[in-house]
Amino acid sequence: MSCIKIVADSTCDLSNDLLEEYDISVLPLMISMGDITKKDGIEVTPDEIYKWSDETGQTPKTAAPTIGDAIAFLEPYMKKEMDIIFFGISESMSATCNVIRLAGQNMNYDRLFVVDSKSLSTGIGLQVLRAAELAKNGASAEDIIKDNNQINSKVRASFVIDTLTFLHRGGRCSGVAALLANTLRLKPEIVVKDGKMVVGKKYRGNIKSALLKYVQDRNDQLLAADSKRIFITHSGCSPELIDEIKQYLKDLNIFEEICVTRAGGVISSHCGPNTLGVLYIIK
Repeated sequence: MSCIKIVADSTCDLSNDLLEEYDISVLPLMISMGDITKKDGIEVTPDEIYKWSDETGQTPKTAAPTIGDAIAFLEPYMKKEMDIIFFGISESMSATCNVIRLAGQNMNYDRLFVVDSKSLSTGIGLQVLRAAELAKNGASAEDIIKDNNQINSKVRASFVIDTLTFLHRGGRCSGVAALLANTLRLKPEIVVKDGKMVVGKKYRGNIKSALLKYVQDRNDQLLAADSKRIFITHSGCSPELIDEIKQYLKDLNIFEEICVTRAGGVISSHCGPNTLGVLYIIK
């Protein structure tokens, strides 16, 4: 068994198969729907969130784990005196990384390494899997952190959103902007840049045409990307659309592994259904 334990928060959006294959453990963030707070991926699903949001006209609030939950999560690995490397959602978006640091300080544990992914969703997942592979091949915790410092800024994470309704409900865009975008059938691209979300291109038309154009627009970057793997991460798109995008990526004959994952509760709460992105690392 490796003396290194790779852990992440639930916004990494890795499938259970990948988590099991790479022995990665996940700490859930918190999702509040009205007066009820549940743990992402454990006590609530994205489809349940959509149903509640449509019924109430509200968007759930999301929050970092409690320090008590963080300590309980980390303590088993601390007792084994393992080097723990935690990958968290961008610190510009959440206090999760700081909660983990406080948990380590509370336990007086000095072999806990906290990585600000400066990303979200499988933009984190790409970094987590890379770290897990390095650990499996015998790299030290310090070597893994050094490698991440070199590739962290090369992660490309973006999504196209079908509707601004959920962002409006969460107070992240005005009602006028949401109404105008939905009326004009605009599909905004959300890009993670320097750890923050910014609006990129605005696509027009149905979600299928918008997503296919979005992927095509990335062609030059995709041709120059790290060939190890790429993610297609979505919040509930049709299997037919996902297959079409996957086939487009296959036809590029670049990627050794094309992973398809469904976004968890935190990402889905803010983006709503039919959101999809391709996420990868550039060379």
